[in-house]
Amino acid sequence: MSDGAIQNFVDKWLAVQPQQRIALGFVDETSRDERVALAALEQELISAAYGIREPQVAAAKLQWWAEELAGAAASGGRHPLTKLLFASPRAKEIPAGLWLAPVLAAMAQLEQGTSSDFAAQVTAARGLHGALAALETAWWFGPAAPAESASRIAALSHLVFALSRLELDAERERLPLPMSRLARHGLSRGHLKDDTPARREALRAQLGELATALREALALGEPLSTFRGMEGRTALSTARAAARASEPFAELHRRQSRTGPATAIRAWLAARHAGRFT
Repeated sequence: MSDGAIQNFVDKWLAVQPQQRIALGFVDETSRDERVALAALEQELISAAYGIREPQVAAAKLQWWAEELAGAAASGGRHPLTKLLFASPRAKEIPAGLWLAPVLAAMAQLEQGTSSDFAAQVTAARGLHGALAALETAWWFGPAAPAESASRIAALSHLVFALSRLELDAERERLPLPMSRLARHGLSRGHLKDDTPARREALRAQLGELATALREALALGEPLSTFRGMEGRTALSTARAAARASEPFAELHRRQSRTGPATAIRAWLAARHAGRFT
């Protein structure tokens, strides 16, 4: 990908998901740039939804994206990523609603607080992340492709990543642990910045449920992009290992940027799975 402006956005995506550098080698060169651009666009929307602490500023950024994606089919877009994507005939094969759904979901969740329990937390995360997964699945496999597995994996992988930001987000309205989990382990918002036995047990319980749900989502056998399959397998491995670790929070951080032979195997498995549907 030679365009410097686009590469900057791709680098931002890879900074959050460094394991995807390995997955890139398993993506067909003829479609790689478009597929990478869509992944980078996804990261831009996620950053707007979570990376801006002032809700009004985040809403303004997301409103810009809503206008951009609503008009891109006709105008070709203004943002470098939008321009690249909508230069492809594939972009116009995807219903307009799929392009707008992630932005609308991101705007709707700006004022959401902490979920009551694990099931509600997954449902809330599926609003934005499920919409992104549905768009990606349509891009890779066509608008008629089922996206239940991809949507679950996107939401659950986000919740694994959110746990690694527990201390940073302890004072935000939406906490990475649901209220029922906090209550069960006698934790308040103020306790989340301190490494205590109660926090460790709460993290292990959360990670255990996430690992189980990720395993079930991956087992559905539906189409998954190479990137989504890689994300899901990485999140599952991370959740399993951290749930067993004596220091689960530290293990989450250690695995954020870890790569090695196991990473290559996960990338190969993800690409092989994606190839069954293309």
